[in-house]
Amino acid sequence: MSEEDKLRDEIGAMMADGLETITEPFPKNHFLFDAIVNQVAEVPKENVKRKLILSGFIDHPYGEDQDRCKECIYYLSNRKWCDLPALDLPVEPEWWCRLWKI
Repeated sequence: MSEEDKLRDEIGAMMADGLETITEPFPKNHFLFDAIVNQVAEVPKENVKRKLILSGFIDHPYGEDQDRCKECIYYLSNRKWCDLPALDLPVEPEWWCRLWKI
């Protein structure tokens, strides 16, 4: 199992164990989006839990449209990865975070 797969499993386990994250407010404009991204970017890369909390990660689709990582512009499907530089984490296609963008 690769390091990415191990980390993805650890992240999934944190959420399955009830990790409470900040899903609201969803950023309605680029100023609010950038503010969240800047907060997440300040967190050390190894503090994955804090990044998940600030970005509002959950392990299932979210919202009226049931948005998922796999529809986000930052999702790399061949790698199952979030390519948003502030996050830069392995993700599952059915997960979601409030930095989701189409």
